[in-house]
Amino acid sequence: MATQRENVNLLFKLYCLAVMTLVAATYTIALRYTRTSDKELYFSTTAVCITEVIKLLLSVGILAKETGNLGRFKASLRENVLGSPKELMKLSVPSLVYAVQNNMAFLALSNLDAAVYQVTYQLKIPCTALCTVLMLNRTLSRLQWISVFMLCGGVVLVQWRPAQATGVVVEQNPLLGFGAIAVAVLCSGFAGVYFEKVLKSSDTSLWVRNIQMYLSGIVVTLVGVYLSDGAEIKEKGFFYGYTYYVWLVIFLASVGGLYTSVVVKYTDNIMKGFSAAAAIVLSTIASVMLFGLQITLTFALGTLLVCVSIYLYGLPRQDTTSIQQGEPTSKERVSGV
Repeated sequence: MATQRENVNLLFKLYCLAVMTLVAATYTIALRYTRTSDKELYFSTTAVCITEVIKLLLSVGILAKETGNLGRFKASLRENVLGSPKELMKLSVPSLVYAVQNNMAFLALSNLDAAVYQVTYQLKIPCTALCTVLMLNRTLSRLQWISVFMLCGGVVLVQWRPAQATGVVVEQNPLLGFGAIAVAVLCSGFAGVYFEKVLKSSDTSLWVRNIQMYLSGIVVTLVGVYLSDGAEIKEKGFFYGYTYYVWLVIFLASVGGLYTSVVVKYTDNIMKGFSAAAAIVLSTIASVMLFGLQITLTFALGTLLVCVSIYLYGLPRQDTTSIQQGEPTSKERVSGV
């Protein structure tokens, strides 16, 4: 019976891993395709705004299911959303930063191949690690620091002589694309750690926090739409250039983040590392097939370094440090406190 339960648990974890990997890889490839096809180019700011709206609606639905009945659901919204302007202001910080990050992703994939983007975007790991150390006063193991430097070295190799995609005919600016990724990873690291700090500061539901953040996010992204593309949108329309592929990108961006937050408690860092590495491999294969990506030796070596470093970074500390003879184990230390 216990073996059967373990098998079911393993199968569910593998299912979570497969879905996370496919969503990450498909999102990157689909976004790249929509930004480099010869069709009329849509306004990326509107896509980011619609994504926030869909995330809000999904979070409201999940909160309604979590609360169990309409009365508790209304009371939760009244208390935590309508009656908490300070909390809304607090969550406007990560919503603003995430809005910048999401727009930078569109800019980066307009100028870089999907595989190059996927590898370089893993710089979010050292950035998040640094923010965790500074904002949450956590420490990293020696192996984690080594893996951080390995990852940075791998990204340098990938960017040294970026792989070229012969199937893309639109004009690109790789330097602008790398700059956009740099901004995106900084935003990702800061916003993720800030949101974690807010979550752990109270017992408020994750979905309530998401609603607070997405409400602010909609306001922020609407301002961005007006400031960036307001005149053109007035002339051409909010949904100008939208195709089925654009809606697929919006769907994956909306569901992907929420799905990850749901399944994260069923997976560990090693599985998330495997997922990221597998997404890189899938993106590379798809880029070769769809965009004619020419893989260079430096790209291959850099990608391998990044994948290995992701795996090493997620290893449990007890498996990466030796316990000296006579030193009490963690369980003994706890019992002795």
